[in-house]
Amino acid sequence: MSSLIVPPALARWVAGIDVATATGSAAVDVPDHATTLILRTDKRELIVMGPRTRAAYHVATPGNSCVRVRMVPGRARALLGRSLNGLADGALPLHELPGLDIDQLAADPVTALEKALADRPEPSDRLEEAARLLVGATVTATAARLYISERRLHTLFTDATGLSPKHFARINRVRTVLAADANRWADIASAAGYYDQSHMTAEFRHFMGVPPAAFTAGRRPAATLCTA
Repeated sequence: MSSLIVPPALARWVAGIDVATATGSAAVDVPDHATTLILRTDKRELIVMGPRTRAAYHVATPGNSCVRVRMVPGRARALLGRSLNGLADGALPLHELPGLDIDQLAADPVTALEKALADRPEPSDRLEEAARLLVGATVTATAARLYISERRLHTLFTDATGLSPKHFARINRVRTVLAADANRWADIASAAGYYDQSHMTAEFRHFMGVPPAAFTAGRRPAATLCTA
């Protein structure tokens, strides 16, 4: 898999662009609060994958290739022109996406996305601000800081990301642990916003299927064949 550089013009919309070809080896898709646009380059199939609430361990058929565009959380709604409510752990096949050239996306993803997003008005920064606050605060405190009700905050998140604010924050913490260097678990737990190490371990097991130490050591659930 190769990761392309996301230029500044796309950084407000796109968190990452990967071009991958399956090798037949085991892979893991970690929990993700973002929405991903996937193009199966061999079949020219365009799919929107909603937020992923559990890790998936799989083996893909060798040779299958795709372009994966991970959207900045909250931005996919403006790209798709629809609410993401109900899209968590689901997929939405697309025959086309207005303004996005499928053939160009396969050949030159960056240019295709720059053209597709050039004239789209940027959504409000309210969700990004809420997501930052949730890193170190409760849903109640975050709503208070934004001067909105908890119900309004919940609607904001489910509409823009497909997740509740609490679930969004839980996935964000697990991703923080996954991105950390395995060292002192107690320190990682504190930095990620958990109450303590046992809280982190329980949450990690819930999302990843195994405790963090086992995952880091390579003791992971068996991979299943990906037929998509």
